[in-house]
Amino acid sequence: MQILMSNHLMRSLSVLIPAYNCNCLPLVEQLLPLLQANVEAYEVIVSDDATVDPEIIKVNEAINQLPGCRYILKTENAGSAANRNYLGAISQYPLLLFLDCDISIPHTDFLKLYLSTPIDGVVNGGISIIDDARLHQNLRYRYEKAEIPAHTAVMRQAKRYQHFRSTNFMITRSAFEKCSFDERFTRSGYEDVLYGKMLKQQHINVVHIDNPVLMTKFENNPDYVTKIERSLQTLYIFRNELKGYSRLLTFVSGIHLSIVRDLIRLWHRLFRKAERRNLCGSRPSLWVFKLYRLGYYLCIQ
Repeated sequence: MQILMSNHLMRSLSVLIPAYNCNCLPLVEQLLPLLQANVEAYEVIVSDDATVDPEIIKVNEAINQLPGCRYILKTENAGSAANRNYLGAISQYPLLLFLDCDISIPHTDFLKLYLSTPIDGVVNGGISIIDDARLHQNLRYRYEKAEIPAHTAVMRQAKRYQHFRSTNFMITRSAFEKCSFDERFTRSGYEDVLYGKMLKQQHINVVHIDNPVLMTKFENNPDYVTKIERSLQTLYIFRNELKGYSRLLTFVSGIHLSIVRDLIRLWHRLFRKAERRNLCGSRPSLWVFKLYRLGYYLCIQ
């Protein structure tokens, strides 16, 4: 049965923010006036997955002083999948809005758009990328910018389960209790891709709308390359389960000649250091990035 929201104060909402090593106070402060204007009752819970930086912890502890808000510092890092499940378990309201910690809310109608969308499972709002010429040398910024045309609401809806992304989504409590995140994913990377597949298997409806959060924070190039390498290792481990839900896996499965795979592996072994220097430097190439990811994946054994 669909839950239909209106612009009036009719619903209660849990906003759930999994975090690690991130100042979440600005995001929570952005959300508060929107919650107070659009819902009858709310809670905002930030679950910090064992950050050790005392300055970040101190700033985030101020969240506890805001009305209806909680900051929880966990003692052991369990990964973002387990952290999302934990947030869902301790929340209290029938609608759950999951937001990544390193984003910003781009407009005051953000909650109103979500709450006016009929929901009988999941509504995925998408992401947008800040325009900042100073970030032109940032690899993740350049990659995310280049991907925007492929991630419009129309494009995402065409393959609604394959395009699920956990950065910004609303889900009913009944759907989340039926389908939680797979806690075998102890490191960030592809846990939301598998979740999209699980939603399909559980026959939970996913609707994509144009209601993006704004990405404003981007890792430096060496940190992002290391993060991508970890995620590719995860992709390899779960390659059978993620088949059909990863563009890289689809591309690799389309390489039918073993000699072609061997040549890509040889290229990577010969030139990976040079490619990595490019990606970690001040003029990273997206073409090199794609080639590096493909070679790195094929060389995982």
